Amino acid sequence: MPGTRFAPDRGLTTRMVSTMFLIGLLYVVFVGVLLALLRGAWPIILLLAGGLFIAQFWFSDRIAAFGMGAREVTPQQAPELHGAVDRLCALADMPKPRVAIADSDVPNAFATGRSQKNALVCATTGLLRRLEPEELEGVLAHELSHVAHRDVAVMTIASFLGVLAGIVPRIGLWGGFRQSGGRDSSAAILVVLIPLISAVVYAISYLLTRMLSRYRELSADRAAALLTGRPSALASALTKVTGQMAQIPTRDLRKAEPFNAFYFAPAFSKEGMGRLLSSHPTLEQRLDQLGRISAQLGRA
Repeated sequence: MPGTRFAPDRGLTTRMVSTMFLIGLLYVVFVGVLLALLRGAWPIILLLAGGLFIAQFWFSDRIAAFGMGAREVTPQQAPELHGAVDRLCALADMPKPRVAIADSDVPNAFATGRSQKNALVCATTGLLRRLEPEELEGVLAHELSHVAHRDVAVMTIASFLGVLAGIVPRIGLWGGFRQSGGRDSSAAILVVLIPLISAVVYAISYLLTRMLSRYRELSADRAAALLTGRPSALASALTKVTGQMAQIPTRDLRKAEPFNAFYFAPAFSKEGMGRLLSSHPTLEQRLDQLGRISAQLGRA
């Protein structure tokens, strides 16, 4: 990755560019269809689309961090966590992000931020209590690679269309029907057509972001393993975190589930067809990749 010592990943770059192109194309088509169907509500649609995009890009990281209970800590408050981040940032030759802790027994970690300059890396108290120092560094290296590869920002932008697809039709229908008074015969068609278009757009954007999310997790595992030179420590952390999830009360996991795309490991693992909608690859896939990296490093 330019500017850091994290291993470059052309596959991730290609997928991010492709996803952004498809999301952008879908966005243009979606807004264009809404403007054609809801001529009277076009000012509202344009203002809402523009406003939501700006808010999503500039504030989503803060909103996510707040929602997950991240509390920024100083080196004096969390010396071991800061020390691990300091070592990894020096090793990766990247700026140190803000460091936070979330008071949660769910063992996890996440990174947010549009760029390396405003990034934040957070670990939960449950993770800090359960992992050994080498395992913790593996997890933190995984999160720092998300920042270095800028895929956090890409996921933030990519998820914008899903938010828009859920909100705009309500505003557009309200504005259009208020002006038409609901008397026009086309109103009945719009009632069916716009929610249907929104559902299709949401489904496509959701699948695109999930496909990208699964690959970026594998990419982050690979980059972290190569940077630290200890894929076995990351594999151990993955196994431990996934195994401990079963011991967390379902109520706490439900609270964490909406933020799965940000987390190091999902609160719930999906099986069967549900894997197509999962934000993370399976544990087996991740461990298999780390095993291959370990063998490659051993031969080297």
